[in-house]
Amino acid sequence: MKTTERLAIVLLLFTVQSVAASGQTVTFLYSFSGSDGSEPLGGLTQGTDGNFYGMTTSSGEYPLGTVFRISPSGDFTNLHSFLGYPVDGQTPYGSLVQGNDGDFYGTTLRGGVAASYCNCGTLFRISPSGDFTNLHSFSGYPVDGSSPYSGLVQGSDSNFYGTTGSGGLYNWGTVFRITPSGTFTVIHSFVYATDSASPRAALVQGSDGSFYGTAFGYGTGVGKYGCVFRVSPSGDFTNLHMFTGFSSGALPLHRLVPGSDGNFYGSTSAGGANGNGTFFRISPSGVYTDLYSFVTGGSDLIQGSDGNFYGMTGVGEETAIFDVSPSGSYTNLALFNVAPKGGPVSQGIDGNFYGMTYFGGASNYGTVYEITIPLNPPANQISAIQSSANNLVFNIPSVAGETYQLQFTTDPTSGIWSNAPGVSVTNSIGALLTLTNFGGASGPQGFYRFDITP
Repeated sequence: MKTTERLAIVLLLFTVQSVAASGQTVTFLYSFSGSDGSEPLGGLTQGTDGNFYGMTTSSGEYPLGTVFRISPSGDFTNLHSFLGYPVDGQTPYGSLVQGNDGDFYGTTLRGGVAASYCNCGTLFRISPSGDFTNLHSFSGYPVDGSSPYSGLVQGSDSNFYGTTGSGGLYNWGTVFRITPSGTFTVIHSFVYATDSASPRAALVQGSDGSFYGTAFGYGTGVGKYGCVFRVSPSGDFTNLHMFTGFSSGALPLHRLVPGSDGNFYGSTSAGGANGNGTFFRISPSGVYTDLYSFVTGGSDLIQGSDGNFYGMTGVGEETAIFDVSPSGSYTNLALFNVAPKGGPVSQGIDGNFYGMTYFGGASNYGTVYEITIPLNPPANQISAIQSSANNLVFNIPSVAGETYQLQFTTDPTSGIWSNAPGVSVTNSIGALLTLTNFGGASGPQGFYRFDITP
């Protein structure tokens, strides 16, 4: 458990830790050497133990990729080296997801066990200590999918959902479901003439229970520029937006992000005013808006605790971390001398951003980095407190996945704090939290803080 010392006096005086305005700090936590993996393309996933878990596409004990654990301070452990066909998978492109059982689940682009001869990829489970289980080996067209380029998402039904870039009934890709024990079902096979084709990104589950995603597009038909789609857990499929060409966005490679306003945000890899992709917003019903045209290219995005969206892009032979507001205002935040290729950034429970580069580092096999970006307002610090009738209302910019419990004491030196009844919120996507302590302003004068649990 992590406790923040954010104290607020009932008389509307409160402490806020200052953040230096000197800019961003980039720290390289680890350089891959080859024997421990190389060329990571996915992102990092922070586990409930506070460590980050990720994968590399190549090298390791065998030259086929790895799964690893790294602490926020850079302590590195290789958990699994892929052996490939016919033992397990190889070449993981996506990111891991931690299931509600504590284990991590992921995909490999290639490989498979002896029952599968098509080298079409796998789905697997691995524990935080490295116990590895192959759950499914893809067989390809027309039996099931082939080539999962992205990771999985766990649905509210505890099953995992994902996409493949090819395979299925028409060999244009699939949406599938797999249980934690390995029961596999294709719930949709893409039909190129109507659906577009070749989904390359992970799904996200909306508040309506359906899954939302993008398909990359392919060929010369109506779906060649890609689409945004919605699919229910039972497979009911709706095409929400079909990209029509390069004057708007085209060829979406990246996953959607559910915004705090109820809309979805995403990026395309091509199209727009500069031909390098766009940043867009789309509602659950399909109302689409182009917000920004990238100059140097976009990437997978996350919504930070300040409400802005963060990603990675290339600037010449360097890499930049950028943010873009929900209205489309773009800023390059941090620039470092690493070739512009790598996975998405993620925000840690400490408010900092973490990611990997495909190249660079001591051996040029890739790196793990941390970027401290002063947010406005800073995450996990009380930004406002005001009275409303007999209540106290607190605003605190939050980090995705953390639980915020308001606590009270009349003597902060005593070390004894009591939970404010009914004032505890877990924010699944980050951004600003507004919490009300009912009757707080009419109670005894004292001090408040938030107890924050990852």
